[in-house]
Amino acid sequence: MSSEFIRNIGIIAHVDHGKTTLVDCLLRQSGMFRDNELAGTCIMDSNELERERGITIFSKNASIRYQNYKINIVDTPGHADFGGEVERILKMVNGVLLIVDAVEGPMPQTRFVLKKSLDLGLKPIVVINKIDRPGVDPAKALDAVFDLFVNLGASDAQLDFPIIYTSAKLGYCRLEPDGENLDMQALLDLIIRKVDPHEGDSDGAFQMLVSSIDYNDYVGRIAIGKIQRGRYDSRKAYTLINRAGDMQAFKATKLFTFEGLEQVEVEAASTGDIIGIAGMKEVDIGETIADSEYPEALPVIEIGEPTLAINFLVNDSPFAGREGKYVTSRQLRDRLFKEIKHNVALRVEETDGSEAYKVSGRGELHLSILIETMRREGFEFAISRPEVVMKQVDGKTLEPEEFVIIDVEETYMGPVMEAMGQRKASMKNMLHTGSNAVRLEFVIPTRGLFGFRSQMLTLTRGTGVLNHNFHNYIPYCGPLVRRINGVLIALQGGKTTTYSLFNLQDRGTMFLGPGEEVYTGMIVGENKKDSDLVINLCKGKKLTNLRTSSSDDTVSLTPHRKMSLEQILGYLNHDELAEITPQSIRLRKKLLDEHDRKRDAKKQNVS
Repeated sequence: MSSEFIRNIGIIAHVDHGKTTLVDCLLRQSGMFRDNELAGTCIMDSNELERERGITIFSKNASIRYQNYKINIVDTPGHADFGGEVERILKMVNGVLLIVDAVEGPMPQTRFVLKKSLDLGLKPIVVINKIDRPGVDPAKALDAVFDLFVNLGASDAQLDFPIIYTSAKLGYCRLEPDGENLDMQALLDLIIRKVDPHEGDSDGAFQMLVSSIDYNDYVGRIAIGKIQRGRYDSRKAYTLINRAGDMQAFKATKLFTFEGLEQVEVEAASTGDIIGIAGMKEVDIGETIADSEYPEALPVIEIGEPTLAINFLVNDSPFAGREGKYVTSRQLRDRLFKEIKHNVALRVEETDGSEAYKVSGRGELHLSILIETMRREGFEFAISRPEVVMKQVDGKTLEPEEFVIIDVEETYMGPVMEAMGQRKASMKNMLHTGSNAVRLEFVIPTRGLFGFRSQMLTLTRGTGVLNHNFHNYIPYCGPLVRRINGVLIALQGGKTTTYSLFNLQDRGTMFLGPGEEVYTGMIVGENKKDSDLVINLCKGKKLTNLRTSSSDDTVSLTPHRKMSLEQILGYLNHDELAEITPQSIRLRKKLLDEHDRKRDAKKQNVS
């Protein structure tokens, strides 16, 4: 197929503004599938974690045949933590659909993904989505989008963007906010008219930038990218050029293109198409596949630097090896270094200790997705408190800063502003977004957000919405207030008893219920005071021959607190670890013995 009849389009938006739902809708209305082939919702979110969290984590490829055209569609993550995915995927497309919620308007990740697109010279089509929602104001949302384009330095051609209004959930679109409801063919027509075809030389030597990696048990690693120049010919020899410029010839064994949601094996492909090539033993994102007679490398994909680091350690707790399938240092190392083959925004470094690895990523969500994925695969390990990645520039220490938007009811505005102020945040803007609703905009050191989401939900009684993304590097702003409360630590191993929990619950908030196994040094609750307290939760009630009026009374326990993985990452202190297994997440002290902790504390005070 000639490149004139190929359109490559990326779908970009803030989290939960409807990217994946819109792609689903286009696939359903394309006429390429039977109804039973598209069962369920969000068919592009195939990963289990994506379905659970309702977000896109990994980019997806699909294609639609419409009239005489092939439209390659790439659904990208909306969360800034997966910016590595967004940056490289945009290298494959010639245009983008920028999807904006008709109620919320542009949000932090809208700014992030749009800036990446504008910097690459792409001309977006603006899709004002969710026009079926109550309280929509498409005109206001569109004005905010235009202002955002101007703020990000869009060119005149980019500012002249086409607009369409959609309800991806209900499957219709409009050319005007109050126009008639049309099916999604109107959007497909707009894509064909407004997205430029690829301009590579179809008669030149083959050249393709590897933008994504897939894996197949039968053919091994599959390099996915857009043909920048030339045509694929199975009779020719090809060369893989790595980031350092080293070349390695290989024999391509399979060629795939995308038809609907499937990878289909084909014999040939032309300039501008998105394809997958198998046959390389090793291939990394950012490398170039070229004709062996003219091995020219394409510019390497530059990925933003990580802002957050966590140490992954071999689990050495008394419960080590009970629940996990992969528990050794070698297995942990192999899994982490395998991850960086396709997760380009991630960094893995070996530390001085042979059983610890420093893993750096783009944020708490980025790293927590890796942790959750590994535990579901059967890995067992421990993690340390997250630390921000500092930079040294001209002898100055710089730290990452986040741009934050918080939507709250006016009633809770004061407590939220006070809490942000304690974390060294600076307010940049305040907008009234409706009756009794306020949008607060801040910049804050990345460290200041550790554990804040759960605090904000407490302050706003679960009604607040927080969004943030990387903003800049700023001079190090000194120590920040960490967790005020100490923790309750298990004195000995055993099973918790209702009797002990009831007698000790006035000391603080418990993390465990009755009948749960604990070990010495395990964190079992939060102390009401600012110091740590060792307690015995395994003490049973002594039996006597005496019966009193109260002996048979039912004991009432305060419900214990359960924390998500993200909350745990924000909760940990420097002397604590989280033990991660396929079945459990436990908190513990690094030094399990109380005497060892006291000796270490004395050393810290002396130094």
